[in-house]
Amino acid sequence: MKILNFVGARPNFVKVLPILQAIAAYNSEHGETDGKITEVLVHTGQHYDYQMSKVFFDQLGLKCPDHNLGVGSGRQGWQTAEILARAERVFLEEKPDVVIVYGDTNSTLAGALAAAKLPVPVAHIEAGLRSYNRKMSEEINRILTDRLSTYLFCPTSRAVENLAKEGMTTGVHLVGDVMYDALLHTVKIAEAKSRILANLKLEPNGYLLATVHRAENTDNPENLKNILTAFHQLEQLLVLPLHPRTRKRIIQSNLMGLLESNSNLKVVDPVSYLDMLVLEKNARRILTDSGGIQKEAYWLKVPCITLRRETEWPETVEAGWNRLVGTDKEKIVASVTEPLPELRSLSHSYGDGHSSEKILRILVETVPTEK
Repeated sequence: MKILNFVGARPNFVKVLPILQAIAAYNSEHGETDGKITEVLVHTGQHYDYQMSKVFFDQLGLKCPDHNLGVGSGRQGWQTAEILARAERVFLEEKPDVVIVYGDTNSTLAGALAAAKLPVPVAHIEAGLRSYNRKMSEEINRILTDRLSTYLFCPTSRAVENLAKEGMTTGVHLVGDVMYDALLHTVKIAEAKSRILANLKLEPNGYLLATVHRAENTDNPENLKNILTAFHQLEQLLVLPLHPRTRKRIIQSNLMGLLESNSNLKVVDPVSYLDMLVLEKNARRILTDSGGIQKEAYWLKVPCITLRRETEWPETVEAGWNRLVGTDKEKIVASVTEPLPELRSLSHSYGDGHSSEKILRILVETVPTEK
């Protein structure tokens, strides 16, 4: 069987890691038998900055991509269309038995479209997630990708329920979250290898950590100004790894002054996944609009303040570890000074750390292959 993994944005690289490890373990077990899996890794180039892309391959031991589409950044429609056109050529050349797409990025949707049109079965990892905000491009990507997919691998029971409400019950599998698999594997490696706390002169539990990258915040000058103004009003040290696109939008919106005049703000370039895990694990609280970081904060038992009005990960809110504040300045500032949630054991909403093995087993047993 030939599996093609289709990735392109920073969150995808984390999610593909446990799948690649599961394939390697499967092939090691099966030796040179006919059941061995051929794996092809395609990188769209949606994220092209070193810290946003190549460092993942270097630090996590990911193999170099077999194909790099080199698309780069651009407007939503152009980027999605360009990935679609270039992906089709690769799929026709490689002739995979199944294409795996991850999450909710433009690469996700474009890869699913290219495969489904050939047609090649599509497996969607993180299927069934819904924020119910159609203004988010990620929400559109999720909905359409699920409709195109033969295999819908859901991280939570809520995701399964979401699909059922939309009439999708065939090919739906509750497997758990591959990002949880990845975190369990890498957090100890991160603690051993990362020097980020020393390099930035940070003390454990002595700082807040923030990330801002969602288009709904960065492309809306008012939202962006509200967030940066709230950051300016915080009295605690705040570490902000600045996404290249966010920096560009801050400059375009003439908001650099809010960063430069903030003595409690430490702006740094994007950091590697291992460094980010260490920053998250040792933060007093995390302020973010990232879906993945909301989950990582929950798993690492760090209170999270989400700079959005809704989330595709409601389990983190219901458990008391995540607070949705949107871009309201007063709410952002107030949430930082609220009492910390009581430490409690985490639920197993996201699986047992073996999601990738379950996914691979299902594909091996059910994907049709040419003899």
